[in-house]
Amino acid sequence: MNKYETIFVINPELDEEATKAVVEKFKNLIVQEGGQVDNIDEWGKRKLAYKVKDFKEGYYVLMNFAAAPTVPQELERVYRITGDIIRYLIVKQKD
Repeated sequence: MNKYETIFVINPELDEEATKAVVEKFKNLIVQEGGQVDNIDEWGKRKLAYKVKDFKEGYYVLMNFAAAPTVPQELERVYRITGDIIRYLIVKQKD
């Protein structure tokens, strides 16, 4: 299994419960695909450098996980179709 790091920005207009549900959704996706979530660091609402989808701020979440090489592809697919995700990035960490 490879180690990955992903950061995603959630719609800041969601309430706290909905935001937690989005974070849990992606955690569960990784686990269901056979991965292991090592760390979830919620940075909270922060101002964006520029407007993205008409938002000036977003709720940032950093997640470290270990998974097979196919998991980031599935994760990216789900990021794209989830309306509450403003931006995302998945990076493979060096060993």
